[in-house]
Amino acid sequence: MNISKKIIATALLSFVFAFGMAQDDYDYGDDTGGSVIQTLTPSKLIGKGQFDIKWFNNLYTQTESTFSDGTEPRQTFFTSTLEGYTGVGENKRVNLGLILEFRSNVVADRSALDVFSFDGENGTARSGFTSIAPSVKFVPFKNVNNFSVQSSFFIPLVDNETEQGVFLDQNGFIWQNRFFYDYTFPGDKFQLFSEINSELNFGDEADSFANNSLRLTPGIFLSYFPSSKFTVLALAQHSQLIDLGNEFSQDFTAVGGGAKYQLTDELNIEALYTNFVRGNDTGLGETFNIGLRAVF
Repeated sequence: MNISKKIIATALLSFVFAFGMAQDDYDYGDDTGGSVIQTLTPSKLIGKGQFDIKWFNNLYTQTESTFSDGTEPRQTFFTSTLEGYTGVGENKRVNLGLILEFRSNVVADRSALDVFSFDGENGTARSGFTSIAPSVKFVPFKNVNNFSVQSSFFIPLVDNETEQGVFLDQNGFIWQNRFFYDYTFPGDKFQLFSEINSELNFGDEADSFANNSLRLTPGIFLSYFPSSKFTVLALAQHSQLIDLGNEFSQDFTAVGGGAKYQLTDELNIEALYTNFVRGNDTGLGETFNIGLRAVF
């Protein structure tokens, strides 16, 4: 890591933690009724002494892209993300946590399920832990507890993005800020959740294809609750990679749906599917996702 990267990393980390810790005290009280999937959306924060742990797994596979016509040799990219947060203070306005990412990718028309072989076959597969991120979640406005921000600084654990033709992950630093908002309609049967994810990729242009760029990804999720412990949802997301000097831009749109179920008072499970319906300079694949979340 050169001196300039160290300075930027230190400055951003200081800002993230200082901004989160500087929030005024405010007590929202406890949510009543419903289950975690209904009352503790990503917009809501946990209290002091509580823990929020999420294990989310995403498998993206493609045989089409905007770079060619017709089908291509299959490529599959698996990402497993472990997030953990704990409440700070008595106000439910600040949570501190850590994010760890593991990836396994296979190319050259190997089966999508080969990402779980972890065999590291030369020219077709790579896997390993790829990034770690200190993170803070905070409620910026004390009277609006259904709007929150998650700010994370991803530190790469990858030396080479691509080896023997197999991409694993970016090896540049990423400053990610996610803005969450939810609204529950009268009757508690329908809930609208929205997110804007921003990722600033920076560093030497030669180190990463995405350095000197900004990715913006707005998304909207509409949930229906047949009961407080079960929900089905529809989603739409758009992602735009904006060139800030790296001479590469990209965009895509994905739609899909899924379901969540509250297994116990503390544990819930979710499953999601998305399809990339359009894009520029991108793959046109689909994702299969499953996650577990425990709040205690």
